[in-house]
Amino acid sequence: MRITVKVKPKSKKVSVKKISENMYEVKLKSPPEKGKANEELIEILSKVFNKPKSNIKLIKGQTSREKLIEII
Repeated sequence: MRITVKVKPKSKKVSVKKISENMYEVKLKSPPEKGKANEELIEILSKVFNKPKSNIKLIKGQTSREKLIEII
């Protein structure tokens, strides 16, 4: 399954909001520095979808706020 995620780093609260079938908005506490926000995003998505972190891959958007994620 592939989903598009709009990331909002440096938020006060962590939250996941489903916008449409394959689109989510995720607020992260981590700053977008040295991959910290991407790591936190993968950790949060693993909890939301109840999958191990190894099954969640960032396909596109390493440095962008809009990311394409593949969940196996």
